[in-house]
Amino acid sequence: MSELWLVRHGQTIWNLEGRLTGWTDVPLTPLGEQQARSLAGWLGQERFDGVLASDLQRAVHTARLAYGEPQARLPELRELEFGALEGLRWAELPEVYKNALLAFEGFQAPGGESTAALRARVYGVLEGLAPGRYLVFTHGGVLRMLLRDFDQDRFLPPCAVLGLDWAHKRVLFVRGEGADGS
Repeated sequence: MSELWLVRHGQTIWNLEGRLTGWTDVPLTPLGEQQARSLAGWLGQERFDGVLASDLQRAVHTARLAYGEPQARLPELRELEFGALEGLRWAELPEVYKNALLAFEGFQAPGGESTAALRARVYGVLEGLAPGRYLVFTHGGVLRMLLRDFDQDRFLPPCAVLGLDWAHKRVLFVRGEGADGS
């Protein structure tokens, strides 16, 4: 059995501004760094067979502050690539894209990546892991996709942690401000 603990990176300025942030490599804000550090006491008590992160600096920096240096930095764990919509604020998006993003399945930004391609690359990594316990630092869209696949549809805030029983396709826990009341 594989148990996955997935952590959404800490806040960035683009998160704060409500911008679509896919593959643009934006850093954490001071609050984002504080959010990541706040996980260290809890995560530091746990042991994992592997620690992975998206190769984008916001995920790697969150990993370093919350647990330590990731053993692997993988582009496959990146956020959805938003193409021509990258960097736009939610309020600036045409309604057709807002509705498509909210529906999520079948979404593809102009010049960007489809949700099907996101699923294929993320699942390619997660299904290739040897049995064990893994800590994975990634992005909000990845967490939302996995929650949808596990029959939950929700957005998780920065530095939320999602625990999954991968073998049985069930959610073990969701922890984070606004995610479960903690």
